[in-house]
Amino acid sequence: MKKMIEVMDLTKTFGTYKAVDNITFEVDSGEIFGLVGPNGAGKTTTIRMLTTLLTPTSGRGLIGGYDIIRQAREVRRLIGYVPQMLSVDGSLTGYENLLLFARLYDVPSSECDGRIREVLSFLGLEDAANSLVKTYSGGMIRKLEIGQAMLHSPRVLFLDEPTVGLDPVARRNVWNHIKSLRETYNTTILVTTHYMDEAESMCNRLAIMHLGRISGIGTPEELKRRTGKDNATLEDAFAYFTGAPMETGGTLRDTLRVRRTARRLG
Repeated sequence: MKKMIEVMDLTKTFGTYKAVDNITFEVDSGEIFGLVGPNGAGKTTTIRMLTTLLTPTSGRGLIGGYDIIRQAREVRRLIGYVPQMLSVDGSLTGYENLLLFARLYDVPSSECDGRIREVLSFLGLEDAANSLVKTYSGGMIRKLEIGQAMLHSPRVLFLDEPTVGLDPVARRNVWNHIKSLRETYNTTILVTTHYMDEAESMCNRLAIMHLGRISGIGTPEELKRRTGKDNATLEDAFAYFTGAPMETGGTLRDTLRVRRTARRLG
């Protein structure tokens, strides 16, 4: 099976702080791959390097065979990215937000309306297309952001904590659309989360991250089985591979960011 994401000894330091520490992993075409761990584990920094927003300190990353440093422009053509922080304009309608992104992605003018209508239909947002986004629920906003990222038919979609701040019903709804995206378009998806229930039910494979390092990689069942514990949970697997219980609080900065996002999603 073709490897869509290849990460080799990737490292990112900020001064003396090593945010990502020599990580290596691969993601197959059409796979949903999860980076799991608490806030501050290095998940977002990893995604920012792979989406060419941060330059690695050392190591390599390939997206669809293109190098994230030397061939950044080619990488950007292949990917879509949904960040933690909001990327929609509440003063515009859903359609207008999608039209703006279609132009940013250089979607041909003759194809814009058709692409936008297809995305709205896929995400179940047709009835809200002409409503201002500031009237949307949190789940609708996340779906619209996913729609923005898929307008140019990316082969790889990066989702950074896509359900943070959402209620359980909205979380499930967003994940159903993520799964449908993979099944309908064979999109390769890399997602970060600290919700272990999401990781277990939605991801084909996981990499457990802690203090900038990857401690274990495998399917959820493989990771749980390797603990040697009967009826092990994914939290048990995290403790086994990292030597520490799962703590999702992160730093003060992480906590403030999550709470700001939750407030904006309503």
